[in-house]
Amino acid sequence: QVQLVESGGGLVQAGGSLRLSCVVSGVSFRSKIMGWYRQAPGKQRELVATITSDGSTNYADSVKGRFTISRDNAKKTVYLEMNSLKPEDTAVYYCNRGTPELRWGQGTQVTVSS
Repeated sequence: QVQLVESGGGLVQAGGSLRLSCVVSGVSFRSKIMGWYRQAPGKQRELVATITSDGSTNYADSVKGRFTISRDNAKKTVYLEMNSLKPEDTAVYYCNRGTPELRWGQGTQVTVSS
């Protein structure tokens, strides 16, 4: 059974940091592009960052220079280090493949206060 389990969210002040984790089970991981997505209230889900199997990364312009995506293939886990957080980063954060073909997990809420 495919499972994506996100964790690490919380309430943080603007300028703060959080580290999100996503554990993947029931499906191949090592060879797949993985991504972090987010959905703010009243908005569509958007792709934030991706990482290939060999560690190449790509970021949305809105988070470039502040967020870092990484992965641990042995643990089947993808991470999102978020620094210099802004109120506009407030959203539910999800992981999935680079093309979001897996069933979505429950996500993890990130709230940034001004």
